[in-house]
Amino acid sequence: MIGLDTNVLVRYIAQDDTRQSAQAGRLIEALSSDEPGFVSMVALAELVWVLDDVYAMERDELSGVVRTLLETDSIVVQSAPLVWQALRDFSSGSAGLADHLIERAGSAAGCSGTFTFDRKAVRSAGMKLVAAS
Repeated sequence: MIGLDTNVLVRYIAQDDTRQSAQAGRLIEALSSDEPGFVSMVALAELVWVLDDVYAMERDELSGVVRTLLETDSIVVQSAPLVWQALRDFSSGSAGLADHLIERAGSAAGCSGTFTFDRKAVRSAGMKLVAAS
């Protein structure tokens, strides 16, 4: 198994740099279920952020990218069951995928709640607002 950094995934998906996109394509397309690529939750969160912020992908397109990674036999996504849960919430919510991943990871770790100042994450990702004192 080899790890895949965010920039390799972005080049492969966006096809925005002739040389690097070709290199990323050769690397990713050579992966197999016996020799898969590993995508960490950090790389996944960064990927979605870049595709949203830089390439202005819509939420349904972003969900499709994550779903494809999760369903591809030659890719292993860290904590895939947790990512599936976060993806379901992200697809129908307004907070970012990173917010949903943070909340799901906290819940899986046994946290009674994940606190934030981000009101969108409170409404959409199930986090709790830090109260003013």
